[in-house]
Amino acid sequence: MIPIAAHQLSKTFRSTFGRGVVAVNGFNLRVEPGSVYGLIGRNGAGKTTSLRLLLGLLRADSGEARLLGQDFWLADRSVRQRVAYVAQSAAAPDWMSLDDLCRYSAHFYDRWDQSLAQSLARRWEIPGDRPLGRLSGGTRRLASVLTALAVRPEVLILDEPAAGLDPIARREVLGCLVDALLGTDGCTILLSTHLLGDLERLASHVGMMEHGRVMAEGPVEEWKRTMRRVQVVFPGAVVPDGVAVPGALRSQSLGPVLTAVARLTDDSQLDGLRALPEVRVNEFPLTLEELFVELFQPVPGLGADEAPGMEAGGTPDRPGGRAAREPSHRVGLAPAVAVAPASRERDE
Repeated sequence: MIPIAAHQLSKTFRSTFGRGVVAVNGFNLRVEPGSVYGLIGRNGAGKTTSLRLLLGLLRADSGEARLLGQDFWLADRSVRQRVAYVAQSAAAPDWMSLDDLCRYSAHFYDRWDQSLAQSLARRWEIPGDRPLGRLSGGTRRLASVLTALAVRPEVLILDEPAAGLDPIARREVLGCLVDALLGTDGCTILLSTHLLGDLERLASHVGMMEHGRVMAEGPVEEWKRTMRRVQVVFPGAVVPDGVAVPGALRSQSLGPVLTAVARLTDDSQLDGLRALPEVRVNEFPLTLEELFVELFQPVPGLGADEAPGMEAGGTPDRPGGRAAREPSHRVGLAPAVAVAPASRERDE
């Protein structure tokens, strides 16, 4: 069974000005058991809305979503308690202490692990008797992650889990997520984050979202192995007409220098350029963060809503294709609920 899956999910929010806002548009996702899938994209790409659709906290206009094989809009408690969710903002009441929150949560989850909750509280130095509203934002964030892990979920969905945490706390959270994956019962994790350095260390697969859909996805190691910044320096004052870097997703010319972000599956792809007289070809590896910036930063001369990044030239799966017309169809999955089988939000 695929623990997290979505097919052609779409969601438009009503607007007081009569024109709907399209948040999710043809969202496809498939997350394999025991893997960590990172969902990245610029603000407004539709990540949080997609997670809420998967969790059944919002109802999709069209398409379908499945967690543990179930539609979470209709799923009962026996299924929902197998999924944990950490939202982008803390949901627990300010007056609750961590001890109160754990006692409350234990009523909803048959697999609640109080010894794990206590161990994490000591490890992260979270006081159990102080109201959460009096703790720092980072400590409250740790309390939310603690609660989700103590559920011993089969599926864990995290929306910016390390937001507000210092580097040491972030490393602690990452270590606990790895422990959850290595546990005997296993865990499948879907997370949305802007901390791409952390994601690079944790995730097995990454999907890049833009305009409400996954535009490109693949194993992290594959992205790192094949994606390169290529710089081609020509003699003379300008780049000759008709010259292109094979596998380029995005290119830019400045004087005699052609710079491209390209997917290179074979080093021989650049042999044609290297054979040109007096031409220098340089390759540079890209981190996940560098790749994200290269693909999604605005293109000079285009408006904010006009296809930057991959739409300009393709996706890592289809170099040179029109990503907007050919979205990735490697479908995937996701989970729901964080502290208790969460109530649905109003569909507005």
